[in-house]
Amino acid sequence: MNKVVMITAIIISTAPIAPAKSVAGDWLGTLKPLPGAELRLVLHITEGGDGSLKATLDSVDQAVNGIPVTSITLKDSKLNLTLESIHGTYQGTVNPDATEITGTWSQVQPLPLDFKRMTTPIKTEHKPAKPSDIDGAWMGTLDTGAVKLRLVFHITNTEDGLIATMDSLDQKVNGVPVTVVTRTGSSLKLELKQIGGVFEGKISNDLATIEGTWTQSSGSLPLVLKRSPSAS
Repeated sequence: MNKVVMITAIIISTAPIAPAKSVAGDWLGTLKPLPGAELRLVLHITEGGDGSLKATLDSVDQAVNGIPVTSITLKDSKLNLTLESIHGTYQGTVNPDATEITGTWSQVQPLPLDFKRMTTPIKTEHKPAKPSDIDGAWMGTLDTGAVKLRLVFHITNTEDGLIATMDSLDQKVNGVPVTVVTRTGSSLKLELKQIGGVFEGKISNDLATIEGTWTQSSGSLPLVLKRSPSAS
C-alpha cells in the first residue's frame, strides 16, 4: 500500500513589502506660546543616501529661517529633534502614512505642536506692484500707561496684495512680519499673530492718518498712525 504523506502547503507571498514612508520633506505646524498668539513653524527634513536625516526649522512669523536642528532621530514612529541654538526640543509620533506628526515642543515650557506635510510652500517673497495710496511708513505711539512705545508699520503693495512689517523702536525690534493685511475701503486691519496683536483703523480722506485701536492680550488701546517719511 502506498503511504500517503500529507504536506501542509506554506504560501509565501511574492508581493513586495512596502517600505516605511519617508519623513523627508517640508512640514508645517502652528505653535501657540501665549493666548491669542500663533507662530507658524516649517520643518525641513532631508534624507541622505545612507538613510541619515538632517533638518532645519523656519519660524515664519518671526522671519527667522534655517535654524539648525542639532540632532534628529527617527526610531519606529518616534521622531526626536534637538535645537541647541534656541534650547528647544521636539518629541513626536509620525502617523503610518507619514502625513502628520503629533507631539510636544519644549523650550521655556512644553507645548503641543503638530506638523502636517506641506503640499504648497508658504510664499515669503512677493513681486512688487504699483504702490497703493497707503504704501510707506506709518508711525504711532502706543501709551500703555507704564511706557510709551513708538511703532512703525511699513506697508508695501505687491502682486499678491498688501504686505507689511512692524518696528518697535523703543524695544529695538525691527521687521516683525504682519501675518495678515486686510483693507476694505478706508478700513485697515493688521494682524500680528505671533504676538497676538491686532491693529484696526480708519484711513483718513487725505491719506495722512490711520486712526484706530491696538488690541493685545484681551486689552485695547487707542493708536493713531501718521505718515512718516523717515521713521527712526
